[in-house]
Amino acid sequence: MHRFFTVFLLLFFALPARAETGEPMRLPLDAHRLVFETAKGKVSLDVEIADTDPERMRGLMYRTDFPENRAMLFVFDDTRTVMMWMKNTPLSLDMVFVNRDGAIATIRENTEPFSEAIVSSMVPVAFVIELRAGVAKQLGLAMGDTVRHPAICGPCATK
Repeated sequence: MHRFFTVFLLLFFALPARAETGEPMRLPLDAHRLVFETAKGKVSLDVEIADTDPERMRGLMYRTDFPENRAMLFVFDDTRTVMMWMKNTPLSLDMVFVNRDGAIATIRENTEPFSEAIVSSMVPVAFVIELRAGVAKQLGLAMGDTVRHPAICGPCATK
């Protein structure tokens, strides 16, 4: 009985603690660049795509090396109000919430590192793009601007 209790304690306390000290997830760069169509013109960035539940849950947690010329694109299976947070995320980020048609619906800039406060899209969206803090402003992103990538609009990304 004592052995069972010891194993239970290990599983109950040690494994969740280990999950909290996780390593950063590094997704491969997609073959296609993400393109923002802004009032300043087109701007393209390298992109990592998080399109599975584990990838979307992990995102940029624990990352300290995310370059300014890169984005992480979160692809959701349905259109809905999306709730994000910055738990275990040491970098301040800009979050760009995008409609199913590729239009920017909401921009949340300079999120607070390690915060568990909810960062909401406020409206139903199908995609979220995370950028290093300040990049949205640097690129001149605005609500209504368009985002192109095959994961968002299929063949439209090549036009």
